[in-house]
Amino acid sequence: MASTLSQLKLGWLHGLRAKLLRRYEHKPLVSCLAGLYGCRWRRYERSFTQPGECCCNKIEGVSFALLVAAFCLTLVFLYFWGQAKNDYNDFDWFNFGILGFWFPWSVVLLVIAAGFFTYVTVLMLLAVCLLSEGQKLYLHWSHKIGIFVSLTFSIVATAVLSDLWSKEWKTLLLSFQITAPYLHVGGVLLMTALAWPIALHFFRMNSRVKRALILGVYLSILSALYLVPLGLYSPCIKEDGTLGPAPALIGHRGAPMLAPENTLMSFEKAVEAGSEGLETDVTISLDGVPFLMHDQTLRRTTNILEVFPNRTNHPAAMFTWSELESLNAGAWFLSHDPFGTVGSLGADDRLRAEKQSVCSLHDFLQLAAQKTKLVIFDLYRPPRGHPYRDTWIQRTLEVIQNESSILSSQVRETVRGGRCEEAQSEVLWLPSDLRALVQEMDPELQQTSGSRLPLEELQSNNIVKLNLHYSSMSAQLVSEYAAVNISINLYVISQPWLFSLAWCCGVQSVTTNAPQLLKSMKSPLLLMSPEEYNLMWILTDGASLVLILIIFFFHWWRERGLAFCSGGKITADNGTYSKFKTELSDIWSVSSTNSQAEKTPSLATVSEH
Repeated sequence: MASTLSQLKLGWLHGLRAKLLRRYEHKPLVSCLAGLYGCRWRRYERSFTQPGECCCNKIEGVSFALLVAAFCLTLVFLYFWGQAKNDYNDFDWFNFGILGFWFPWSVVLLVIAAGFFTYVTVLMLLAVCLLSEGQKLYLHWSHKIGIFVSLTFSIVATAVLSDLWSKEWKTLLLSFQITAPYLHVGGVLLMTALAWPIALHFFRMNSRVKRALILGVYLSILSALYLVPLGLYSPCIKEDGTLGPAPALIGHRGAPMLAPENTLMSFEKAVEAGSEGLETDVTISLDGVPFLMHDQTLRRTTNILEVFPNRTNHPAAMFTWSELESLNAGAWFLSHDPFGTVGSLGADDRLRAEKQSVCSLHDFLQLAAQKTKLVIFDLYRPPRGHPYRDTWIQRTLEVIQNESSILSSQVRETVRGGRCEEAQSEVLWLPSDLRALVQEMDPELQQTSGSRLPLEELQSNNIVKLNLHYSSMSAQLVSEYAAVNISINLYVISQPWLFSLAWCCGVQSVTTNAPQLLKSMKSPLLLMSPEEYNLMWILTDGASLVLILIIFFFHWWRERGLAFCSGGKITADNGTYSKFKTELSDIWSVSSTNSQAEKTPSLATVSEH
C-alpha cells in the first residue's frame, strides 16, 4: 500500500514537472497578437523563437527600441501636460492674443497627447505579450510610421512648450511631491511584470553580450526605482497631528468658472462658494472712474467689436465710463466657455451671465464690504496721455476712503507700473517711493509685496503679506516668513493636487479660479506619516524583488530542463548528445492505477512547441 502511494506521488510529481516544462502556445491569442502587431494573421507567417535565437532581427530590434522611446516620451509629455491643467486657461488666452480668436487649444493638445500615448501603449502591450509567448517580433510598416509620428510629436511639442512656457517645468517638479509615491508603486509593478518576458529571452540567448546588455539595462532601471524613495521629499509626508488648517480661498477675479470674470456675478458666486477674499484688477477710465479689467484692451471680455469696431485695440483706460457701461461683459463667457463649465449652469445663471456689464471699483468694494471679505487688487497705471497718468493712486484711494463703505484694513493693494503680456510672469509691484506715499495717505491700508524681498526690507515697509506665484512654493519659505508674522498668498491654484501641496506647506491663503471645488476638500490628496510611507515602499520593493527572483529562477529551471528533454535527447557537459533514458515502465505502472495519469509518459518526455 505504501509503495503504491509513493508511486502515485512520484507519478504526480513527474506529471507536474512535465506540465511546467511544457511550452504552451495559446494559438488564438498569438494569432490575434501577431495580427494586430504585424498584420501576420496566418500561422505560417509567424515564427517561434528557438533556443539561442534573438527575439527579432536588427531592423525589428531598432523598431522595438523606437517603440520603447516613443512610449517613454509620450508618457512624459502626457504627464507634463496633464499636470499643467492648472494653467490651461492662461495658455488658451495667450493663444487668443496671438491668433485673434478663441479656441480651447489646451484640451485639443491633451486629447492628441492621450491619443498618441494610447496608441503606443497598445503596441507596447502587444510586443510584450508576443515576447512572453516566445514569438519573434515583426512590426508592420504602418505601425512604424505611426511610432515615428508619435515620437516626432512628443519631441516637437515638448521643445516648443519648453521654449514658450518653461515655467511649467517647475509645476512638473512640484507635482512629484504629490504623485511620486504612487508613481513609484506603479513603476515597480511594471518592472515586475516585465520580468517574465525578460527572463524568458535572457535564458534562451547564447550571446553573452546580448544577455549582459538586457540584464544590465533591466537591473539598472529596477535598482533606480527601488532607491527613488530615499531621495523623495514631500511636505505631505509628515507626522500625525502636524497638518495645519486649509489655506483660505481668495476668488481670482471672482469665480471665473461659474460666471464672467471681474463682474459682480462672478464675485457673488465666489462668496457663495466660500471664498474668504476677492481678487481683481483695477484700471481708471478716461474720466477718472476706477473699474475692473484685467487686459490692456477690451477685446477679450466685452463685445467691443460690435459697439466700437474701430477701437478694438485701444487701451481700456482710454474709454469713458459711459462708453464702458454700454458694453456687454458676459456674453463672451457663454460663447467661449473658457473652463468648460457653462453646461453646468442653470437657465437663470446663463441669462444673468449674458447680461453682465463692466464693473466699477465702487460696486466691487461695496459688495466686499457687505460680505466682509478681504480684497486684493492689482492697480494698473494708465497709458501715456491719460489725464490720470500721474494721479492714478490718489484717485483710487479716494474711492476706497470716501466713496465706499469698506474698511481700509480689508484692502490689500498691489500696483502695476506697466502692462505685461498674459504669457509673462513678471509683475511690477509698487516701488518704494510710491509705497511711502500710499502709507502716508492711508496708514491702515494693508500692502502686499509680489517679490521675495529680504525680511528687513519687508518689515521696514510694513508689508504683512507676500503674493507669489505658486511655483515658488516651499514649506521652508512659508515657515521663515511666518516666524516674522508675514503670511503668504499663492496664485493661481485651481487644481486639487496643487491645493493639497499648499495645504501641507502651511500656506495661509491661495488665489483660485475654483473656490467651489477646493472648498469641498476635507484633506490633502496625499497625507501619511514617515513610518507609513517607509513601510509602503519597503513592502513594495521587497515583494517585487521576491517575485522577480522567483520568475528568473523558474525560467532558469525550465530552460535548463527543456535543454535536456528537447527532442528526446539530453545535452552533455561537453556539448555532445546521447539518448534520453526514462523510467517509462515505472510511470506506466502508476498510471494504470490512476486514470488521470494516463498521459504522463508523453508529458514527461515530450516538449511541445
